[in-house]
Amino acid sequence: MLLFIEQVLNGLQLGFMLFLLSAGLTLVFGVMNLINLAHGSFYMVGAYVAATVMLATGSFTLALLLALLSAALCGLLVEIIVLRHLYQRDHLDQVLATFGLILFFNETTRMIWGRQPLFMDVPEAFAGSVEILPGVPYPLYRLLIIGIGLLVAGGLYLLISHTRLGMRIRAGASNRSMVAALGVNIRWLYSLVFALGALLAGFAGVMAAPVFAVESGMGESILILTFVVIVIGGIGSVKGALLGALLVGLVDTLGRAFLPDLLQWLFATPTANSIAASLASMAIYLLMAVILAFKPRGLFPA
Repeated sequence: MLLFIEQVLNGLQLGFMLFLLSAGLTLVFGVMNLINLAHGSFYMVGAYVAATVMLATGSFTLALLLALLSAALCGLLVEIIVLRHLYQRDHLDQVLATFGLILFFNETTRMIWGRQPLFMDVPEAFAGSVEILPGVPYPLYRLLIIGIGLLVAGGLYLLISHTRLGMRIRAGASNRSMVAALGVNIRWLYSLVFALGALLAGFAGVMAAPVFAVESGMGESILILTFVVIVIGGIGSVKGALLGALLVGLVDTLGRAFLPDLLQWLFATPTANSIAASLASMAIYLLMAVILAFKPRGLFPA
């Protein structure tokens, strides 16, 4: 029972990290109708900048601020220089262009930081554990990720539903021509939305840096999970991104933790472990297939 609680928390931690990534990606697609395969590159930029600043100064606060600024600035420049010219093009052109951006960012990080991965220590203030239940210690930093995910979810809800900027974002997603005709600078609105999405991806990178190795290409593997999340939740829906991220995090974590033990009731240990590893890797895709069979547009289509 204690192991189950710990793995549920691990699943929630992974889910909220995926939400930080998927919220920005689904917001960009929902508002701008843009497929951005390079979204994981901003996650990588945030992780690299945070790890570098943390190693140089020892200040997690400074590392966080500079990483968020760097990711948002990279996003803004990419939108202005490249993506602004693709809004009227079809999705294949967007896919090809953003795939080229992935290669550009990966090679740039290798040129600046080299091929060896960087490692970032957990901030000293969050390095300990907290006993969430008697006999169940849990790393404080992972609880911090869960708490930040909740705060970001609440902040995005307030921004989109209860502010003038959120009203313009929703209007731009519904009818961009009418919004432009009413005097809103739709070009800069798109730039702002894209920079916000890049900032959220960079935030996820900062949170992931003490947990995973920081290396070139780290954005691609997690980007696949991010696309699964937004397809499950409903493309363009931030609420769907939150629920989809939590489902994917829990299914992936619990599957990897408990499938080997469950299958040992049916098979010998080596066979059970082999089958469990395959099923655990497939679990989130099976979940996506089941949900799409009943809800073809996702759980909460925008």
